[in-house]
Amino acid sequence: MSELLIEAREQVEIATLNRPERLNALNEGLVDDLNAYFGGLADRPEVRVVILRGAGRGFCAGLDIQEDRSSDETPVLRTLRTQTRIGNIYRKMRVCPQPIIALGHGAACGGGLSLLLASDVRYATPDFRANAAYIRIGLGGCDMASSYFLPRLVGASLAAEMILTGRFIDAERALRAGLVSEIVDEETLLERGLALADEMLVTSPHGLRLSKQALNLNIDAQSLDAAMAIEDRQQVILSATEDHREALTAFLEKRAPEYRER
Repeated sequence: MSELLIEAREQVEIATLNRPERLNALNEGLVDDLNAYFGGLADRPEVRVVILRGAGRGFCAGLDIQEDRSSDETPVLRTLRTQTRIGNIYRKMRVCPQPIIALGHGAACGGGLSLLLASDVRYATPDFRANAAYIRIGLGGCDMASSYFLPRLVGASLAAEMILTGRFIDAERALRAGLVSEIVDEETLLERGLALADEMLVTSPHGLRLSKQALNLNIDAQSLDAAMAIEDRQQVILSATEDHREALTAFLEKRAPEYRER
């Protein structure tokens, strides 16, 4: 059975972490599948939105520390390879042109938390809880982009609290801190994610992709002028498209636009 299930619903794909017996912990097979999937999305414009979720009782328990990773490599090189391969997932999630809606339920720990952080929108169930687990097993608390994403999403104080202790935060605190957008009952979680995806699909394909790109670039913008230059670039490009003209016409005619450019 595949460790990453992909379900197509027209222009939306639902990617499900499928190791429920291990709380969807990241083993080599799942890491390879996630890298291949998110790395291939740039060449698949027919997919416009991705929903990411976990099977079973929780979202993702992080690295599967019980997996045998022995090899002929020295321990340092083996660990570096593992770090790089897992870290590449989050890089690919950020640069893929499709918005990623993450549906968090149960536990999201360590690298599983980072899967949520690297997504664009996050919803959570009432039983959701998350932690930056690394410091609890004798490692540094900053791992798998947690020291990059967390301060930007929840602020320096809560990020430090989580990273320096490995303590869990629950759904209510995650909502107050801005880590998730909404708390949703588990029975309606997928439905809520699909509803948001439908709202995104009303936009033009190129407009949606370039908006995700601009948001991610401007997190690190050096100044207001740098951020606005990126915005100006996307607006100039999009203003020359047929889809822009179609959207304006549809708005004036009070009908749904029919986009043609992919």
